[in-house]
Formats: sequence, structure tokens, C-alpha cells
Amino acid sequence: MSDYKVNEATIAKKSELVDVYTKKFQDAASIVVADSRGLTVEQDTKLRKQLREAGVEFKVVKNSILRRAAEKAGFDGIDFVGPSAVAFSNEDAVAPAKILSDFAKEADQLEVKAGIIEGKVSSQEEIAAIASLPSREGLLSMLLSVLQAPVRNVAYAVKAVADAKEEEPAA
Repeated sequence: MSDYKVNEATIAKKSELVDVYTKKFQDAASIVVADSRGLTVEQDTKLRKQLREAGVEFKVVKNSILRRAAEKAGFDGIDFVGPSAVAFSNEDAVAPAKILSDFAKEADQLEVKAGIIEGKVSSQEEIAAIASLPSREGLLSMLLSVLQAPVRNVAYAVKAVADAKEEEPAA
């Protein structure tokens, strides 16, 4: 009889975890699933620090819970095989992919497996492509530069006309 109660409590706890991760799947701008087996404690600490600084939550979660949560959130097609660590970002859709992909270049043990970017299930190749995009700040910087260029060009033209007027001899 006591085994039944323990089992019931375990099932209730797992069900609660599925609900928590379902909400995370629904709220996230992006999610990246990776295999972080083989990372040293130092590498894992460094990776988690980078993710935390970017506002990304990084958790190792049982595949059965992730699978149920993904299905419940409406995301089919993610193959949760092997140990899975999941990075959730509610704001920056590129940050988890960029940080994990960049980190995987220096730590061969880290393998990016798949993800969900703005509601679309994405393959390992799509995650790599997204990771190669500039960061949000980089894109904003590029946009600002493009917006400033016409104003800068007008200022140069006005200055050139003013300089030309100064060089003309007085009549």
C-alpha cells in the first residue's frame, strides 16, 4: 500500500514538472537542446555563466519530461535522445543558439541537437545558421549606422559647399 502512495506522489511531481516545462516551452522566444555530457566542471560553470549573463535559463531535464512538455505545448518533431540540457530564452531569440554554438567550437563535448526558434521546431543546421547571425545589439548597431548615413552625407555636402564658398575670392 505504501508503494502505491510513493508512486502516486512521484507521478504527481512529474506531472507538475511537465506543466512547468510546458509553460517554459510556450513562453520562450527560443529554446536550444544540447548534449553537455563530458564537459568539465570548469567548462560547465563558464557556459552557465555566459548563458545567465544573457538572460538564458539552462537546465538538465529528463527526456521523458521534456518530450511530454514539448508535445503538450504543441511542438512535435524534437528528438530527445541521450542526456538533454535545455536553454530557454524569453527575450533574445538568438542568444541561446549563439552562446551554445560558440561554446561548442571550443568544447567538442558540447553538441547542439535541435531547438525551437520563435515557435518553429528547428534542426541542428538551422540552429547553426541562426547562431551565425549578429547579436541583437550588433543588428541594432548596423541599423543605426544605416540610418545615420544619409544625415552624415548631407552634412558632408553642406560642409563642402561652405568650404567652397570660403575659398572663392571676394569680388
